[in-house]
Amino acid sequence: MRGGEQAVKIARDGYPLIAFVAFMLLGSLYFAPMVGFFLAPLLGLVVWFFRDPERVPDGPGFLSPADGKVVEIVETEHPFSGKAVKVGIFMNPLSVHVNRVPCDGTVEWMEYIPGRKWMAFEPKASELNERMCVGLSTDYGPVMLVQVAGFLARRIVCRLRKGDRLARGDRFGMIRMGSKVDVYLPAGVEIKTAVGNKVFAGRTVLGGMAGEKS
Repeated sequence: MRGGEQAVKIARDGYPLIAFVAFMLLGSLYFAPMVGFFLAPLLGLVVWFFRDPERVPDGPGFLSPADGKVVEIVETEHPFSGKAVKVGIFMNPLSVHVNRVPCDGTVEWMEYIPGRKWMAFEPKASELNERMCVGLSTDYGPVMLVQVAGFLARRIVCRLRKGDRLARGDRFGMIRMGSKVDVYLPAGVEIKTAVGNKVFAGRTVLGGMAGEKS
């Protein structure tokens, strides 16, 4: 097992589909064995798709909220976060789809924004696509998470409610079939990754604040 990862669980969002395929497989073994020949690998694929490995952080600092590749690091500004550094992470269909919280905080603001289905790696996707925005109040200042739907991703799952208190690395939702997650970190953050780097939710450190213990 790779460093930083422990036992692999299954995301609860996958339980209904896994149960359905498993039921069809068991029925096919009795009524149509040839159909079961195709359903068996499908069941394995569905279980793998909803995998949810336990993660151990590589160190202190803001954790990646998603598995994938860093496609954007820019200084920006948002009404909730104010001046911030946005790190965009593209999740492909083979990535783990579960999203995690980068640091301790309390949910202060949430907004669902309907939109288009541009390819998620396009810069305009963050502004035009369907997305779920979550603003956290933290000891470091405002931190914002944006789950962005893409061309293949047709469902954003976010289980948070305003007022929820979260711990670093907590699961907060998922985007089926990949897509993109943007995280807005406080201005002054020392970024510890780069565009093109592969990152893992709840494990890879994206950056830290000056003076933070290493």
